[in-house]
Amino acid sequence: MKTVAVIGAGASGIAAIKCSLDEGLEPTCFERTDDIGGLWNYTESVRAGQACVMKSTVINTSKEMMSYSDFPIPNEYPMFLHNTHVKRYFDTYVDHFNLKKRIRFQTEVLKIKPTADFYKTGQWDIKIKDSKTGKEEDFIFDAVLVCTGHHAHENMPDFPGLKEFQGKVIHSHTYKNTHGYEGKSVVVIGIGNSGGDAAVELSRVASQVYLSTRRGSWVFSRTGGSGLPVDMIVVRRWLDSLLNALPVNLVNWMAKKWLNGRIDHKAYALEPEHGPLQQHPTANDELPNRISCGSIVIKPNIKRFTRTGVIFDDDSKIENLDHVILATGYVFGFPFIDKSVLDVKDNKIEMYKYIFPPEQSRHTLAVIGCFQPIGALMPVSEMQCRLATRVFKGDVTLPSKEDMWEDIKMKREQMAARFVTSKRHTIQVDFINYMDQLATLNGNRPNFLKLMVTDPVLAFTCFFGPCSPYQFRLHGSQTWPGARKAIMTQWDNATYALRTRATGGMQESSWAMMYILMFVMLIVAYMFRSCCVHD
Repeated sequence: MKTVAVIGAGASGIAAIKCSLDEGLEPTCFERTDDIGGLWNYTESVRAGQACVMKSTVINTSKEMMSYSDFPIPNEYPMFLHNTHVKRYFDTYVDHFNLKKRIRFQTEVLKIKPTADFYKTGQWDIKIKDSKTGKEEDFIFDAVLVCTGHHAHENMPDFPGLKEFQGKVIHSHTYKNTHGYEGKSVVVIGIGNSGGDAAVELSRVASQVYLSTRRGSWVFSRTGGSGLPVDMIVVRRWLDSLLNALPVNLVNWMAKKWLNGRIDHKAYALEPEHGPLQQHPTANDELPNRISCGSIVIKPNIKRFTRTGVIFDDDSKIENLDHVILATGYVFGFPFIDKSVLDVKDNKIEMYKYIFPPEQSRHTLAVIGCFQPIGALMPVSEMQCRLATRVFKGDVTLPSKEDMWEDIKMKREQMAARFVTSKRHTIQVDFINYMDQLATLNGNRPNFLKLMVTDPVLAFTCFFGPCSPYQFRLHGSQTWPGARKAIMTQWDNATYALRTRATGGMQESSWAMMYILMFVMLIVAYMFRSCCVHD
């Protein structure tokens, strides 16, 4: 039985353990902290090299779209999970599949390198350190799943005059809650999700919050029409196919109109020069409200610091500034992996499908979770694990080295053409497109021709409804008998926790009828258009 080292027990690591077991492999997980959860394991203390959400953080993706594909989040959980619910879900997942016995806690991985006979065996030398005793040990594993993510090391820009500034400066990595900020003047630098969340929270207790941004941002809401999750509304196969067929400029224009229908981004000083599809989305339900009541003031980039304040690019000034929070992202890397295997420079990494180093003669090392999804991370990491473990097992063969490099080059060019230049835009993936790429390699992409014959209602629901993770358990390896039910009841499960008193509403079966009606309407519209063109 092949042995697999899993590095990290966060959202990707626990899925890696389960997927290894599903394929008959023997996993051992090394976790340097004393608990699972990674980023979502909130602690009051700051741990070096270990990112952590804020105490108030609520995840931006809905529970149906972020579930592992064969383990739905309980329907009594909220539509969008507070970090305590995310951690509880991970704990339940680990307990249900009996994964904890595979984890060595408080164990740090110091070095991973190929064995001397790697060309023949594909094995890896791994040096670990027990954090409790300080004892170091050496192991040999047949394969490695690196699941440390990309939120570990803070990106700390050096603004002119910053060292002379007398106020307090921290990275958002360190920010936990509002304690100590009451009545203070605060500048938050960076309008990503962390910066927006910190600014909104602080604006309730601080005397004034300024949110500094170089480019501005398009701000999305978690919910859309009828208060339903926007990811369940937007992440659909029919819509994805339609948008990919349209000119990019037209799609950006439509997205602008939609987003400006909620708030006028120009009036709120948020509008960037680039389109909504050219950056990673900023999701924040409350930011516009806090701007409209003056609690948050949007400012341009910082030109320089003074001893007591800041001067912005437009030469406006803030004096008597108390705090600065650098929400400037992270620099990711894998210092424990031998540089001959993997080397990251300026957040740029060259791996096939963001998983496999292409130059390896034996593909027995995979990096999991090193991507920035437009959508939920958990099911994508799980899909990476499902593919990687089948590669380790020998059931899936990867393309040639030349073809892998061609794929890497193509993705790099696509990234440069679509996104504004930024360290955060080097590992972007779109949920449906990337999931389908991995599922095609792994042989578990939904077979719609087969579904149309055997189960047309399910086929319509999968195509016109949300592209939830359960779709990828219908066919191929490691299918799940509960996938159909999870798909057909996903709307009911998503809204279940809202129904705290009896009201009228749509029955479960009505969602399937709605999708069929949508399909019929599209056919009628197409026929009408064809008749008009013929006439």
